[in-house]
Amino acid sequence: MDNVFRKYSIETTDYQVGQDNVQKWGFDIHNPVFGISAGLILIFLATVLVADPQIAKMTLDSIRNSIIEQFDSVFMWSANFFLMFTLALSISPYGKIRIGGRDATADYSTVSWLAMLFAAGMGIGLLFWGVAEPTAYFTNWYYAPLNVEPYSPEAKQLALGATIFHWGIHGWAIFAIVALSLAFFTYNKGLPLSMRSMFYPILGDHSWGWLGHVIDILSVLATLFGLATSLGLGAQQATSGINYVFGTDGGIGMQLGVIVFVTMIAIGSVVRGIDGGVKVLSNINMIFAFILFVFIVSVTYNLAWDSIWSMFMGYVENIIQLSNPIGREDKDWMHAWTVFYWAWWISWSPFVGMFIARISRGRTIREFVLAVVFIPTLVTMIWMGVFGGIALDQVIHKAGELGTKGLTDISLTLFYVYDQLPFGSTISVVSILLILVFFITSSDSGSLVVDTITAGGKLDAPIPQRIFWATLEGAIAATMLWIGGSQALQALQSGVVATGLPFNFILIIMCFSLLLGLRSEYGAYKLS
Repeated sequence: MDNVFRKYSIETTDYQVGQDNVQKWGFDIHNPVFGISAGLILIFLATVLVADPQIAKMTLDSIRNSIIEQFDSVFMWSANFFLMFTLALSISPYGKIRIGGRDATADYSTVSWLAMLFAAGMGIGLLFWGVAEPTAYFTNWYYAPLNVEPYSPEAKQLALGATIFHWGIHGWAIFAIVALSLAFFTYNKGLPLSMRSMFYPILGDHSWGWLGHVIDILSVLATLFGLATSLGLGAQQATSGINYVFGTDGGIGMQLGVIVFVTMIAIGSVVRGIDGGVKVLSNINMIFAFILFVFIVSVTYNLAWDSIWSMFMGYVENIIQLSNPIGREDKDWMHAWTVFYWAWWISWSPFVGMFIARISRGRTIREFVLAVVFIPTLVTMIWMGVFGGIALDQVIHKAGELGTKGLTDISLTLFYVYDQLPFGSTISVVSILLILVFFITSSDSGSLVVDTITAGGKLDAPIPQRIFWATLEGAIAATMLWIGGSQALQALQSGVVATGLPFNFILIIMCFSLLLGLRSEYGAYKLS
């Protein structure tokens, strides 16, 4: 098999030399992926904008509910499989294989690597759901995990544990396995940085035909709708924060304005590329996030660390029950939250996976898996434990807006919590800026990834192509917010679930393809 990889690597190099004649300011559309992906998105946008918003929303909701009802177990068991498969690779003999070859060195420092990973992977989610999600579970705002009694001591620990369950090792294993597959086949086997490359051991030359096109097109659609959900949530929270802090009264118009503003900045960043744009913004964001976190911990020290421990125990004690779809009496909660989250992580996996792959050369598989799966989970647990614990404490003691009125607007929950802390207005402004920069890094990182897929795996797609995809991402988020209206979250969820289902099956096949590739590589390691 290794001879086959070597033969293809030579052919690919010759092909890429021909493609390098594309002008810097032109479009690189040498395969049907660009045209079909862009065409399908534009048709979707035109259709929903022409149709009655209510009818469009009902149609999307119907598709989402049907998929969740019929394929809930598929999503649940797949997430468990991806986690176990990833951990098994890390402890297997394959764990010693180095991405890029024996002598490869890391392109980025560990700090910059982790900063880019966080900013692209889950920045907006940390700020949006860090306080809203545990509060929702604790108060039974939209169903409660494992049918726990709301407001009870058990509910507090379970609310924190269920939150990190959705943001912990299951989700990061999905990202890790996609990132590892892309990095391995690109840097070790010399194949293009494209989703289709991961299936070469199974599909052979068919990977470069229509089967490969379909895989890449589904990857583009999943990425765009996964990003649209996060960008829509970010626009909602930024708008709510601006209204709350500055006393304005902006609605959907301001949300759309935020998307336009951020998309324009993201275009500037994406033109500069990873080193000049994404890396700089990611590092800046991590600095501000760290300062914000240190301040919050300093004013809530005892509560913060008690909450982190409570979240850890709630996670460990309930992870098996929360992972098992069989015999669940809380199916409504599982459908509304867990199944959606797994679809969201799967939809984001081409985007985050390819981005992580691009910045992860030089690391062993064992180092890569342990870093990507466990370090983000640990940091997320600390962050959400602190912010979620403060929110639950305010609810329990009926402090402030959140404590007296409960969860009325999830996009305002973070700012309600800040009201009860010293310098609440100041940290609210800092958080709004943080949300916007996380927004930008998600958009420009996603644009670079979609550029790469639609350019056949080239790492430096033409600038107009980057601008095109950054603009289209913003257009999808704006459209989903427009048709969703006051229930925008449900509309955003619908696109994620619809694109996440077919991609779920692609990832399962990808795992077996990766095993074939690793076996080839490990054989060469033993012979050398």
